[in-house]
Amino acid sequence: MKRRLALAMVAIVLWLCAVAVWIAIGPALTGTERGETAIVLGAAVIGDAPSPVFAARLDHAAALYREGRAARVLVTGGRSPEDILSEAAAGAAYLQAHGVPDAAILREERSRTTRENLANARAVLGEEARATVLIVSDPLHMRRAMAMAASEGFAAQASPTPTTRYRSLGTQLPFLAREVWFMHVHWLAGR
Repeated sequence: MKRRLALAMVAIVLWLCAVAVWIAIGPALTGTERGETAIVLGAAVIGDAPSPVFAARLDHAAALYREGRAARVLVTGGRSPEDILSEAAAGAAYLQAHGVPDAAILREERSRTTRENLANARAVLGEEARATVLIVSDPLHMRRAMAMAASEGFAAQASPTPTTRYRSLGTQLPFLAREVWFMHVHWLAGR
């Protein structure tokens, strides 16, 4: 009995490590991914400004727009009680300040989770959601974001930020552990 329990524990640890490595490697990228819309997954707002994590996502989306790899940008994210603006409103203002015209910015201002970001983005896009989209987020968030985008019916390509605020092992490991947990939650939900 103890041997079976030990083997089960080893199998679980190996599985979790394999999933963590798979998440850390991320989806295959060519560096030339294109889409009609770049969907920026929301992140925290500090007062009325995007957090450094959110700003990195917005910087990447602005670059995709300038390079012609996305015709427009859809910013997602609602407003926390402590925030002045919604994540989407702060993101839109940031994009405008970085050269993306308001006419090229769409907003989704109700969501609080990645799943809601994507479900509500689909509603904002309507029939245009059938076109290829780029999902913009942090590299360690990309596997789960892409799985959720697929479950929402998007024809999506990954476009992780080229830089991340999660640089040290002390910040990367908790983020990775969180992604391993939420990837399993996604799988168990069957979506």
